[in-house]
Amino acid sequence: MAGLERDYTIAGASLGVARFGRRLVNLFTIRAETAGLSRNQVPGFAMPLMRSILALALVALALTPAAALADPSSEPISVKVNMARILKINAPAATVIIGNPGVADVTIQDPQTLILTGKSYGETNLIVLDSAGSAIADTLVSVVQPQSSDDVTVFLGLARTTLNCQPICQPTVSLGDDAGFSGQTLGSSTTLQSMAH
Repeated sequence: MAGLERDYTIAGASLGVARFGRRLVNLFTIRAETAGLSRNQVPGFAMPLMRSILALALVALALTPAAALADPSSEPISVKVNMARILKINAPAATVIIGNPGVADVTIQDPQTLILTGKSYGETNLIVLDSAGSAIADTLVSVVQPQSSDDVTVFLGLARTTLNCQPICQPTVSLGDDAGFSGQTLGSSTTLQSMAH
């Protein structure tokens, strides 16, 4: 079978191919025709060299942090402003860091569950560290406006107000609303809450 590449097998283990997690990594391949050997023979001097190369490759893969293996072109995690989102992670988290706490906040619910809350529009980053200080995750967080078909935005000159109309329009506070309108709306809400207690 001229021109075919073949991995040599010794004691059922394929040399030149390593499995790391779910990924199958081809480390090297020797052509049987080039080696001048029969199908499953490896010359005596090559065995220690192949074992050393395989061991070095596996050590390098094992020492590569998970964040470095992540796809850098992945989409940011999206959360709506004034809303929370549950994030499940594969490894236990000890520390979480938000680049700009004015945009988003994150808390550890349990070692493998994070609660991400959008505070204002924008983007920031989220870093999750394990107990040894190694990065478990490093990703972007995007805080976006909720897409509600029931919200109506009214502009009176430069003053902006937001109403939620389901089925009757009621004032609601959104980022960017007029300060006087927001203050009146929050004051009404506070009054109602104090009367309920």
